[in-house]
Amino acid sequence: MPDVPAELIELLKKLSTRRLAYVSSVVTGLLGGMTEKRNERSDLVTDVFLEEFGVHLLAHHGTATRPLTKEQFERAMERVMKLAGRNAQRSPMGNPGHDVTIDGTKFSLKTQADAHLKVDSIWISKFMELGKGDWSNKPEQLKGLRDQFLRHMKNYERIVTLRAWEREENGKKFWHYELVEIPKALLEEAAKGELEMRLESTQNPKPGYCTVKDGRGNVKFALYFDGGTERKLQVKDLKKSLCIVHGEWNFSPA
Repeated sequence: MPDVPAELIELLKKLSTRRLAYVSSVVTGLLGGMTEKRNERSDLVTDVFLEEFGVHLLAHHGTATRPLTKEQFERAMERVMKLAGRNAQRSPMGNPGHDVTIDGTKFSLKTQADAHLKVDSIWISKFMELGKGDWSNKPEQLKGLRDQFLRHMKNYERIVTLRAWEREENGKKFWHYELVEIPKALLEEAAKGELEMRLESTQNPKPGYCTVKDGRGNVKFALYFDGGTERKLQVKDLKKSLCIVHGEWNFSPA
């Protein structure tokens, strides 16, 4: 058991009762047990990253019952990458392209923690905004929307999503996190995907799909052009087996 530095004890003495209670919650979270797994071929998750990111997750769940948000994930990636000896820098808020630059490589970061998360299938509910371009009820307009998606991906080199879900085992709740890379080349296959506009929909503009299949006719993933109020693009039914799992963390909050 390491000795607590005297400087830390002195700092804690300066905190109010309320602030000490917050620190106590974080410390309690850090006492939680955790199992970690690293992809030995990963160039992102080193042993240091694996441990430091796990510590970050434990501390987060010491005070939070929900998983990391996208912004929290961005901050965690920047901080933990720096602790792992990498050069990492977050992009300015609202940047339409990449979210963080690591050793000169631009990354787009995503998160998934929906209640109906499927372990073997990835869903990104808002990959990008589709703006106010030419889009009403003409099927050929889906080509322009797909082109927006392909142009958007020119702003970064790699795409990584942090997925989180809660499970129960022997009456005890556990959190499972995994860091998954979606190959950019895989999403670029949308250039030859099958386009279909849902003309029967009551939405305006009409939603549509771009479906990408393998040589046997199995769906690899689909782009969904959501014609709702946000006019956003979703990535649906993406097979995780086509992606790279860099690291996993499993723990029960203390």
